[in-house]
Parts: sequence; C-alpha cells; structure tokens
Amino acid sequence: MRHFPAGSGALSTKRPLPVALAVEGRLVDYPATGHSDGEEIMAQDPRGLEIIRHSTAHVMAQAVLKLWPGAHFAIGPPVKDGFYYDFALPGDARFSDEDLGRIESAMREIIAEDQPFVRQELAREEALDLFSSQPFKSEIIVEVTSGPKAAELSGEAGDGGSLSIYRNGSDFVDLCRGPHVPSTGRLGHFKLLRVAGAYWRGDESRPQLQRIYGTAWESEKALSAHLRRLEEAERRDHRKLGVELDLFHFPPEIGSGLAVFHPRGALLRYLLEEYSRREHMACGYELVWTPHASKASLFETSGHLGWYKEGMFPAMELEGAQYYLKPMNCPMHILVYKSSSKSYRQLPLRLFELGTVYRFERSGVLHGLARVRGLTQDDAHIFCAPEQLAEELTSLLAFVIRILSAFGLSDFEAELATRDRDKFVGSIEEWDYATKALRSALDASGIPYVVGEGEAAFYAPKIDVHLRDAIGRRWQVSTLQVDLQLPQRFDLSYVGPDNARHRPYMIHRALFGSVERFMALLIEHYAGALPTWLSPVQVRVVPVASGHEPYAVSVVESLRDAGFRAEMEAADETLGARIRKAKTEKIPWILVTGDEDQVAGTVGVNARGAQRPERGVGLEDFLNRLRADADVAGGAGS
Repeated sequence: MRHFPAGSGALSTKRPLPVALAVEGRLVDYPATGHSDGEEIMAQDPRGLEIIRHSTAHVMAQAVLKLWPGAHFAIGPPVKDGFYYDFALPGDARFSDEDLGRIESAMREIIAEDQPFVRQELAREEALDLFSSQPFKSEIIVEVTSGPKAAELSGEAGDGGSLSIYRNGSDFVDLCRGPHVPSTGRLGHFKLLRVAGAYWRGDESRPQLQRIYGTAWESEKALSAHLRRLEEAERRDHRKLGVELDLFHFPPEIGSGLAVFHPRGALLRYLLEEYSRREHMACGYELVWTPHASKASLFETSGHLGWYKEGMFPAMELEGAQYYLKPMNCPMHILVYKSSSKSYRQLPLRLFELGTVYRFERSGVLHGLARVRGLTQDDAHIFCAPEQLAEELTSLLAFVIRILSAFGLSDFEAELATRDRDKFVGSIEEWDYATKALRSALDASGIPYVVGEGEAAFYAPKIDVHLRDAIGRRWQVSTLQVDLQLPQRFDLSYVGPDNARHRPYMIHRALFGSVERFMALLIEHYAGALPTWLSPVQVRVVPVASGHEPYAVSVVESLRDAGFRAEMEAADETLGARIRKAKTEKIPWILVTGDEDQVAGTVGVNARGAQRPERGVGLEDFLNRLRADADVAGGAGS
C-alpha cells in the first residue's frame, strides 16, 4: 500500500506539482514508489486533465454516498471536458437539480480536508468482500476476473488476477485502475452540470440508474471559460432554435428520433439538397434513386445483417419474405452498377443519391437532428479502376472541401484510419495500396491530419473530415472510405483493355454526413442567423401603417420577380413590435415602407447586425446589394 502525505499537492503549493508520472508509456501515481524518473504530467496536459476529472468523479461519488447512505454507485469515468458517475439511490429517492448544490458543498468539504488518495492491490475474494454491499462493483469484479472482454468494458480494474482500489478519507473506497492526483486538495475547479438517466451497462433490460454529469479543469480561469462556452452552446442549441424559428419538431405520435419539417425547415432542406444535387451533377455524378426497404437477402449478401443488425429496424414479414428498412444505400447502388456489364471506359462511375436510411439508435443517444432514426445522406459511391483510385480520391476530397466552404465553414482537419494489424479482410497489399491513395489525397489537400493507426473498420481504410464551428466545437462531417469487402461480396467486375474481368475499387462518400445533422451544425454555427442564400425568408417588408400595404406588396412582388424569398408583415401590430419579431426570427433584411417611400419608390433598410437603419434607399440599389449578399453558392435563386 502506498500513502501520499496530506498536503503534498494542495492548491496552495508554491510550485505547481505533477498530477501523475508517465513511466515507459504508462501513467502512474505521483510520487511513484520504485520509479526514480519519468515524464511529469502536469494538470493542463490533456492526460493530466483526464486524471483530474477522474479524481473529481471519485470525490463526487464519495459525497453522494455521504449524503445518501445506502446508495449504490456504478462507474464514473472521465469524458470529453468532464466526468460522470452513475448511482442507484435507496428506495424511490431521485436526484433533483437542487441536489447538485448540496453535492457540490459536500465535495468542497472533502477537497478542503486534502485527503490523500491511497492505492492498494487486492485479490478477487478480498475485493468481493470489500464491495459486498455494492452490487454494481461486485459485478465488475466478477467480470474483470473472468476474462479480458469484461475488463475492456468496465474500465475499472487492474491487470491479471489482481484488482486495484483507491481509498481517500476514512470511509470511502472505489474500485479503479488509476492513477489519481496525490490528494483531494489538488482538485477544486469543478462544476456539477445536470442529472440524467442511464441504464446499467447501457442495456435497457438492466437497472435504470441516475447519472450526474460534471466538468473539472486545472484552474478557475479554464473552468470559467468552459462554462461560458456551455452557455453559448445552449444559446445556439439547434433543438431550441428549431422551435423558435419554426423549422421542425419531433411529434411523440410519430416516435422518437423521427422529425417532421415545417414549411421553413423543409425549405431549408430543399436549399441544401438542391445545391448538393446541382454541384454533384456539374462534377460528373449520375443521379440514382433507390427504395426505402429491401428483402433480407440483400443485406445478407452485403453483410449488414451479420455486422449491423442491432442498428437496424426489425424485419417486416410480407408474403413469406422478410423485408428491412435500409440502414445504408450502398447495397442498392451496387445493384445499379451490376445491372449491366461495365467497361473500363465507363469508369470512374460516380453514383449519387439523397437517400433516406433508417437506423435504430437507442433513445438515450438521440439528440435533436444531430442523432436521429430516420436520416437522409448525400450519399455517393464511386467505382473506379485501381490505377484511378489516387486521382479520384484527391479530386473527391477537394470537392468535399469546396462544398463545405460554400457554407462558410473553413476550419478543417482530418483523420486517416489505417488497418488493424490483426482484424481486417482482404490482402495487406490491397490495404496498403488504398491507404497510400488516401494519404496522397490528404497531402494534396493541405488539410492538417492525424493518423489513427489501427482505427479503420475491418473492411476499409478511410478519411474522416472534421471541422470546428464558430465556438470551437469539433464536428465530424464527411467520410471517404475505400471498401475492400463489398466489391468481393457482390462479385463486381469491369472489362479492362485486355478484355479480361477486373475487380473495381469502391469508394463510399457522404459529404454532409446526413442532411439532418448538417442542418443542426449550420443552425448552431450561425446561432440561427443563416446566410442570406440559405435563409428561408430573405426579406421581410414591413409597412408603417395599413395605408402603406399596397406599396409594400409591390415591393415584395419586385423582390420575388428577381428570385428572392420575400414576404410582407401586415400592419396588425405596432411597427416596433413587427420589427422586433423579424429580428427575433433572424431574417437577414427588413424593409420598412412609409409615406416618403411610396412617393419616391424607395425603402428603409434594416440589415441584420447593422447598428442603425438606412432611409430612402432606392429599390434597385437594394436589389443589387441583396444579389451580392445572396450570391454565395450560386446566386439569388439558389
């Protein structure tokens, strides 16, 4: 057993001390008995932040067990920007948001006591005896000591047959592989955020627990900055803005994760989809359309029923056959390719579809339009000869970046996922060839990228394109994947110049990812104030009084004749109320018409974001400004 002296890392220490050591690539507690050297891991290091968050999760569990004697605690890992812990309270007790303040106060008492974290190794039976009153911990112990798979799932154990625990204070002990900060005094820059529900092990058939989320940082400054980002993210939440801007909602009568789009939301979809279609057709893609359901045999051939069945909707029995809603478009695009023999002269063949697919996402992971059960992918599948692969991927990635840039997105990065050393299908030579082609496309693009060694699915290396939005959040959008499995499963071929049959390469590519998720990204990136070319209503004309409505109607007609989306707000309320309403709806241009405008053929211009309105602007002058403002992705009629 190792003891760390109380106060060895308290917040008042003059010199910042490490939170852990990295010894031969492995993180260990600081100070580390038996290790004379190692890389010092400081609090601001991403690895240090993870240790701080995990340690804070332990303190939160300690506080909960103190406040609710008899509570059961499950797992409490660090996650991106924070941590959580799952609990089952005694009887029918439930956490409320008001309880978070009580828990925080108890945590600060524990931190003020500067309790040392003490690590100890236990045998299985010792651990089971220690946690005999904690059923979730006992289950983890049994799983961890029964095989490697369970150890991966739990994230709580030591190596081999031994188990590690950490004690702090006189009455708290947790099962954990560590490391932790030297003492609770090293913590303190934290905030508990919310309470949520969670099933034990993510299994809906297991007990439902309560999860408390929190965030922890290396300094009060970093914590405050993160909380400001959270406030800004809440202001931009597409679920809230979708209702406020009358774009979409999720009727309970239809079911979770299935959105209906209101007229303005449907128009936004139309603008996105038509721009995508137009650009694809201009770049040599051929449109296809495929049905929403298929016989099971298609997904047996593709392998989806073997690999992906849990993510598919259940089968439907029709006339003695099983049918499934499609989770992917690729098997049907392959059937288009196979419908006739192909010559090398027809390659590359680029098939494109805005195809709706259905995936049975668990209710706990659904998140507005960002995670749904019915989604439309701007899906392309490219079939090419091996010698065309590198050039095709290079032009394809350039196309992806150009299209995303048209939406005002510019902060890109990428990840190249490569072959796992043991889990892959196909030959090493094919993998190396495809990976080299993907890497050359990234090098040509100039996008910064990292290599995820061994991170590829077993059937294909890929590029994932990520971007950062206006407040620095990272979104994964486009994917380019070279499939080494489906061309073989469907026995695809083309006739080469030697009159022999050859196997084509197949590239999967979703540019938006899905239309729904891309809409969520854009709404949040722009905080609902979409660029003029994408705004469902581009111009709102507001007459000062009812007597000015005929002229306002003529202005609307002129704008519509010029290809713009304009409407009039009748003088049923005060002028100020109608202008405020238009601003709340984030309409790019508000035009006011009054007595002088009717005589002079002018308008008052109130531009979104402008400090003050303009008066007496000629209608033709305004149209020219509007054309320039809307000419981002193809002009006013886009």
